[in-house]
This record gives sequence, structure tokens and C-alpha cells, in this order.
Amino acid sequence: MTAAADLEAPQTMQFKTELKQLLDLIIHSLYTKKEIFLRELVSNAADAIDKVRFEGLTNPGILEGDTDWKIRLIPDEKAKTLTIRDNGIGMSREQIVENLGTIAKSGTKAFLQNLQKAEAKERPELIGQFGVGFYASFMVADRVTVISRPAGGGEAAKWESDGQGEFSVSPAERPEGRGTDVTLHLREDASEFLSPWKLREIVKRYSDYIEHPIVQAKVTEKDGKTETTDEVLNSRQAIWLRPKHEVKAEDYNAFYKQISHDFEDPAKTIHISAEGGAVEFRALLFIPSKKGMDFMAGPEKKSSIDLYVRRVLIQHESEEVAPPYLRFVKGVVDCADLPLNVSRETLQHNPVLAKVKSNLANRVLKTLEDMKSSDFDAYRKFFDEFGVYLKEGTATEWSTKDKERLADLLLFQSTATKAGEYTTLDKYVAAMKAEQKEIFYLVGESRQLLENSPYLEAFKARNEEVLLLTEPIDEYLIQSLSTYKDKQLKAADRGEVKDEETDDQKKQAEALKPLVGVIKEKLGDAVADVRLTRRLKESAAVLVAEEGAMSPQMERLMARMGRGGEIPPSKRVLELNPAHPVVAKLQSLHERNAGDARIESIGRLLYDQAVVAEGSKIEDPAAFARRLNELIALVTS
Repeated sequence: MTAAADLEAPQTMQFKTELKQLLDLIIHSLYTKKEIFLRELVSNAADAIDKVRFEGLTNPGILEGDTDWKIRLIPDEKAKTLTIRDNGIGMSREQIVENLGTIAKSGTKAFLQNLQKAEAKERPELIGQFGVGFYASFMVADRVTVISRPAGGGEAAKWESDGQGEFSVSPAERPEGRGTDVTLHLREDASEFLSPWKLREIVKRYSDYIEHPIVQAKVTEKDGKTETTDEVLNSRQAIWLRPKHEVKAEDYNAFYKQISHDFEDPAKTIHISAEGGAVEFRALLFIPSKKGMDFMAGPEKKSSIDLYVRRVLIQHESEEVAPPYLRFVKGVVDCADLPLNVSRETLQHNPVLAKVKSNLANRVLKTLEDMKSSDFDAYRKFFDEFGVYLKEGTATEWSTKDKERLADLLLFQSTATKAGEYTTLDKYVAAMKAEQKEIFYLVGESRQLLENSPYLEAFKARNEEVLLLTEPIDEYLIQSLSTYKDKQLKAADRGEVKDEETDDQKKQAEALKPLVGVIKEKLGDAVADVRLTRRLKESAAVLVAEEGAMSPQMERLMARMGRGGEIPPSKRVLELNPAHPVVAKLQSLHERNAGDARIESIGRLLYDQAVVAEGSKIEDPAAFARRLNELIALVTS
């Protein structure tokens, strides 16, 4: 550096756009966390090192013998500064003016006006056209100084600004040689970023897999002597970028436990390397063996997959890379080139990402299909843990192809399986009798309750299988699925059974009409109707909902969620078994004395009994107990 250059006064320049207003928008509207500034500056430093390494392939002299790549963090508590230093490509005076003096390539007021007029949710896409990550520095600094020397022996230059519309450029010295120092003069409310512990935590969170070492000085005392060494803050182990044949099972398992905080090995590992096609990305996904504590978060959690771009974390638990029903899948996706907004916190809507999402979903479903066909016991264990998510996917997936794939992955208990064992929709259809046109199901609280339900009596008599659904999501699933392989799914407890009647049965039904009318009149608004049925073989009565009406199970679920008052309970139909002795006795009572009070009493007992059988609560338990006691007294007298 010459003496003349040493004495040269800084040259003050104006930014090419209205920086003060743009900075206000960047600081207050784009970034939700101040700590993001360090991620941006570390990423810039890593890019600078990558550039000089690339140039050095064809021009080794440009490396100046310095290939000890490092990104150094230098907090200075006394000066209240934080410096990010790299030995990358560096910048000349002209490059500094061009790169740091221009926020937006438009250089017009229209750019800023568009930003100010746009809704907050639209701003990221507008700003996403411009590279301004460096200016996140002003979230924590009231002044930023940059000293840089370009590779190849050029002179160093100094850039400085308080972010208020001007910057200065002057000659400088950089004893470290090629590279760049970005020094942030931190504001009082940003002093936490002088803490080595805080810097370590931020690097670990956002930049742990950056290829180059990110270091800070570590001072230790031993035998009365002070020793300063470099502490590497990032692991640099992006194993998803390594070829599959180089990664051992224990490496996969260790990485899974690191990102998931799980103690068990994953059930399945999916390592994807999509290269050479229209979309290039790497992904490392894991299907857990069991639910972790994070699943207590509920449906608010939309993803367990982190999105990286060139090893830099862009979105934690990104909703953009997998459908919500796969939120049990943990892992990372790394795209080599993906258009992002300036803050890297809100991705632009891009067809590349849509293809990545489709590819990942396909690979996960293929892995589950293979597990189901080759190791059903392992798949059953998986389904016990995560089957509810596949049911959610079946109910919400808009793609017919994926909906069918998900439906084939579902497991169900049924009247043809033992407790704890499962069938599938495909097996159910294959076992159907030729005359059976529908897939029957029954929803309830538990298998035990459903197995003893009067709704199953006719199906058992005909030896027809009924799916037993006991999870809260099953009602939603059935409503959304509705058909499978052209077979309609039909509730066993809804609608009227249309059986052909014999002449004797027709005569019996005609004779019972007056009794049915009396019971209907006495029950009044408690029921929608009273009718005879052939669905019952052992029970005297049952309540059924009409086709399309809300099921009792759904009503109970809504009541538990505090939404019972949103939709009034649907009235159900009381069906009586004309072949049952109780109905026959009632008929005899009615024939002798149509006004006998016992007809109403027993009719209400049958209704309450049917309420209990469907799993609901009796509105007046005291009245039920009184009528029951009267009946006991009558029988035992």
C-alpha cells in the first residue's frame, strides 16, 4: 500500500436506491428473527470461498498458497463489534461499490413504491428478485464496516455505512491477505451476539452443515498459561450429500437421532439423490419406529423435514417439501439451486419445489408399500404408530392416484379378524360374495363395543364381513373415501334394510302396524320414526340414522370438542324386531288393551336400551331406572 493511498480521504457515495426506506422494510417486515443476519453473512462467506476454489482450478496462482479455508467469527466485547472473516474471493474497490452500493437492480422509485403498496404476504415475492441478504446486518448494527482484498493481488478497500442513505469507500490494508472482513458495530439491544455461546448456538442451528469450518477463538488456561485455539462450531457432516455406498447404517442412525432427538433407530431410511433430470436435489428421510414427544404438538405441526439450499438451512420443518399427512417423516432436503425470497424464510411458489414435494411423497409411499408386501409384521407395527396420518392423507389427498395408493396402505380390524389383527380394503373386496355390492363398516368407541353391537346381527347371520372403525378420524376418512374399487362404503347402522318379505312376514307387519303407531306417538319428538326391521336377529330394538345423517359417533366427537351446539343432534329411527318375544308380548298387550300404560313404559325402555347399544347416553337415567325396576317387579311378582 502506498503512502499516497494511505492518506487518501474516503469517498462518500449515495446508494443507488432509497436504502433507508428499503432497510426499514427489510429489518421490520422480512426477517422474523434478528439472528438470521449471521446465517446470511456466513452463507455469503461460504459462497466467497467456493468461488475462489473454483477459480483456483484453472488459475492456481489466485489461491496465493492459502487453502486453509475458514470462516472466522470474532466478537470483541470491549469494542462491541462482531467480525465475520473469510479467505474467499474478496472484492476490489469497484466490486465493493457495485455489490454493496446497489440494493436493487431496478434503481427506480417504482420498485420501492410497489413494495410499500403490496400486502405483507406479497412482499417477499417482490423482494425475492433481489439479493440483499447482506443488509440484514443493520437489524443488529448501527454501523457496518467491510474491508476486502480481491484474489490475485489487488489492493484492499474499505466500505462503511450507517444505513442512512450514504456509504464511504476508501483504500485499506488487510494483513490477512485475500478475503473479506464484515464488522458489525452492534447496537445496545444486540449485545447478546457478542457471546461465544450464542454464536455457537446460531451456527449449530442454521449453518451446521456448511462445508467450510466456521471457527471462533477459544481461550483456555492450563498450568497457569493461557492458550488460544480455534474452536470449530459446525459439524460439516452433510451425510445426505455423500454417495449411499459410503454411508453405513450406524451413520444413518446417528444422524437420525441427532435431528429427531429420538433414542431408537428409525424403522426405515430413504436416501434420495435426484441428479441429471429436470429437478436436482438430495434428501435423507427417516420413518421413525415410534412416535416421539413432538407428536404431542397436534395437527398444528405440518412437517418434520428441514429444507436446505447448498447446506444452508432455509426452512425448519418446511411445509413446502411434503404433504402434511407425512409430517411423521423426519429428515432433510437439500436443493442445489432454488429461487428464494430475500429472507430465505418464505419460499416463492415454484414448480421445482412442487416436483420435489411430489417426488418425496412418491418415495415415502413406495417405501411403505414395499414394507407392507415384504414384511407385514413390521408394517403392522408402523401402522399402529402412524396409521392415523395415512388415514388423514387418504381423506385429504386430491390426487386420485395417491388417494388410491394411500387407501391400499390402510389397515382395518373387522368381524373376520381377531383382536389386534388387520385386513385391508383389497382383501375385503377379494373375499366378498358375488351378490354383495357394498363394503360395510361400523364406527364406535372400541372393538369390544362394536363386536357386541346389535347392528352386526344380520351381517353375522349372512356371514358378511364388517369393518370395525374405532379411531376419531375414521368418520372423516369414510366420508372422504366413499368408494373403493367401485364398491360403495356403507354404514351398518344407517339406512333401512330392504329385504324381501315372505307372505307370513307381510301379514305380521300388517298386524303390528297399530302397535308401531302407538309407540311412535308415545315417544314423540324423541325419534324421527318407528318401524319394523329385519336387520335384528337377537335384539328387540335398535336406533338407526337415515342415509346421509350425522352418525351418533360423530355427534359424540363434536360434543367432546365443545362443538356439540353447532349442529343439532339428528333424530334417529327406532327399529323393532318383529320376531322378538318382547315385541310379541307388546302386541298381545295392545290387542287386549290399546291404552295399557305398560305399552308406553316398555316402548320407552326399548328406546333407552337402543340408546345404550349405540354408545350414547340416556337423557333421563332416573326414569330409565324406574321403568326397569317396575318391569323387574312385574316379572318377579
